[in-house]
Parts: sequence; structure tokens; C-alpha cells
Amino acid sequence: MTIPKVLTIAGSDSGGGAGIQADLKTFQELDTFGMSAITALTAQNTLGVHGVYPQTIEAIEAQIDAVLSDIGADAIKTGMLFSADIIKLVARKLRQYEAKNIVVDPVMVAKGGATLLQNEATEALIHELLPIATVVTPNLPEAAKLLGIKEMETIEEMEAAARDIYKLGPSYVVLKGGHLKNGPAVDLLFDGERSYLLETERIDTKHTHGTGCTYAAAIAAELSKGKAIKEAVHVAKQFITEAIRHSLSIGSGIGPTNHHAYKACQ
Repeated sequence: MTIPKVLTIAGSDSGGGAGIQADLKTFQELDTFGMSAITALTAQNTLGVHGVYPQTIEAIEAQIDAVLSDIGADAIKTGMLFSADIIKLVARKLRQYEAKNIVVDPVMVAKGGATLLQNEATEALIHELLPIATVVTPNLPEAAKLLGIKEMETIEEMEAAARDIYKLGPSYVVLKGGHLKNGPAVDLLFDGERSYLLETERIDTKHTHGTGCTYAAAIAAELSKGKAIKEAVHVAKQFITEAIRHSLSIGSGIGPTNHHAYKACQ
């Protein structure tokens, strides 16, 4: 049988809620074949990140080469890349293999506040990775950091930010509005010409660990199947909404989303 193949290039979350663990669970639930290249190990649980251990450039390059030279990928999702050197390597390898359907989740800070992207790496992300991205999926704090502006508070400010991020090179921007203070959970898809709002009710739960990773992974999974961007984002929005609605209260802190929920609700 043939199956769409998706590679995640990201960090490992030992607690299983985010990072490559969340990505691989998402790929599986959306009927794609998941593969991984680990950029960093984290000692992590529901209470926070207790240690970050980047992998060597040689180890990351070897993982990417092993996967793409043999199996290939119909879509690639990047997550925690941590340093400028890792970002430059990943961008170079994606160009080398003429990668398509590249979903960039610009992971910068963990839920508990731990830094997952060094300050000097932001410029490398902007100049090396965003120009080759099919879609970039920042939340509001990440978008503000990319643009050097204050965090958005309205839909109008989100739309202006999405336009400015688009100018940095990606083909599409998905700006996640979960951090807006009031109203429903609104995300914004910008295609270079117009904006599309994706709105769902705001779910009252603190257990949202891994939402960004899962959302971006779902977009990548759908793109790997040949879906158009609007359809891929629509499915991903449904996937993450159900994952949050049925999130898991495990551990003593912020629990993870439930990757099984989407199929269970079909």
C-alpha cells in the first residue's frame, strides 16, 4: 500500500505531550506515516521543562539524510530548532532535497516559560527558514517576536501582523489567536491576498500542552495527502479543537491535548 509520509524535525518531549511525540501521534491519527529527526532532547513533564540538551549538528544532519535519501517525505514539519546553527542546517538540507509542503512552527518558548529558541536564532529563522516555508504557524507572542512589535489584541492587528509575516517569505501564514484575551478562539489564514478566519468556541481548560505542535503537525499531515492549504488548515483546526475539548488531566501541572479525540468524534 502507499501512504503519505511526513517528517518532523523537532525536539523530543519526554512527557509525551509536545514535540516529536505529539507530532508522531498526530501523523498516526491522520493516517500518515510519521518519521523524525530529533534536534534536542528535553527533560519535560506537565510541570515544565527541566533541561534542554541540543543534539550535535552531525547527528541532526545524519537523521535528515537517512530519512530523505531513502524514504522521502510528502510534507515536513519543523518545531523546536533551538539554535541558529541548527536552523541553518535544516534550511540547507530542505533545499538540498527540494522539500515540499514545509510547515514551520516557530517554537520559541514553552508553556511554562522555558526558552526553546536562543535569541540569536530568531534572525536565522527569519532569513533562512521562512523564505522556503509553505506555511508558518506562529501564535501571537511568537508573531510579535518575529516582527519586533507588541503582542496583538484585536483581529485587525492580527491581520496586519499576518501580512507583515507574509512579507518575510512564506507562501501562507496561519496566525493562532488563542492568546487573545476575550471572545472565541480565532485563527487567521493569510494567503498573500486575503485573510480567512477560523473560529471555534473557547474551551475552558488549562490542559493545552502541545497545542501548537499538534496543530502544525495536523496541517503537515493533510498537506502530505495533497490537500489544498485551506482544507488542510480547516481539518487541523477541527483536530486541535477536539484534542483540547477532550484534553487529558494527567500529571500535576498543565496536561496534554488528546490526540485520539478527533477520530473518536467522527
